[in-house]
Amino acid sequence: MEIYHRIAFPLYDLPYIKRSEYIIFDRQKLSYLPWYDKFFCTYCAYGNGFFLYGSAIAAETEKYWCGIKHQRARIKALKDEGKDYLEYGDKKAFEKLEK
Repeated sequence: MEIYHRIAFPLYDLPYIKRSEYIIFDRQKLSYLPWYDKFFCTYCAYGNGFFLYGSAIAAETEKYWCGIKHQRARIKALKDEGKDYLEYGDKKAFEKLEK
């Protein structure tokens, strides 16, 4: 995926997708998380971010070659992403969830 991204995007005059906008390691900075949650947050941040990054690369490619919308809503998961997540830094909500 990354090889394609680095070779094809300049050929098509497309701007690079910033990996740092998709793979974000910030939950480890939350002092109220135990070490094991921080460890698993690293896994999730990389895993989910990696696939979102790949989806963004694929979406830009699709838009370049065929920018026609699909008949039905595109990707429900991306539209609803994070709607049921706790706010970053909300220690009280996290503690309530842990009980």
